[in-house]
Amino acid sequence: MKDLSIKKLYYSISEVSKLAGIEQYILRYWETEFEQLKPQKNRAGNRIYTNKDIQLILYIKNLLRERKYTIEGAKKILENYSSEKLVEEQQTEIQPETEKPKVEEINPGTKEKLLIKKDLEEIKNLLEFLLAKL
Repeated sequence: MKDLSIKKLYYSISEVSKLAGIEQYILRYWETEFEQLKPQKNRAGNRIYTNKDIQLILYIKNLLRERKYTIEGAKKILENYSSEKLVEEQQTEIQPETEKPKVEEINPGTKEKLLIKKDLEEIKNLLEFLLAKL
């Protein structure tokens, strides 16, 4: 099993396939169906997926396989898709939202720390979500 505690910037299609539990050909097909899913390609033409791409893939998988949406139904839901909104949905499913201070009310040094902490929490939640899928 791969150590998911080390965050990579980019993942290959084979790594994403194993993480998400989806065949590679399905990932390639989803690229043609969902305009939000557009992984970059390296110089050799191989797909390279970011963490946001993986979040989107897991969300699409959830819509199609667990919630039983059709591809057209999932497309309509994804019209309003944003990765920040998805992370918020996952956090509310995992844990109840706690009262957090507003970023505007905090001095600049603390704002940066809060944003880093928020990013780290999102990464942690994503990794926990991925581990649960394995």
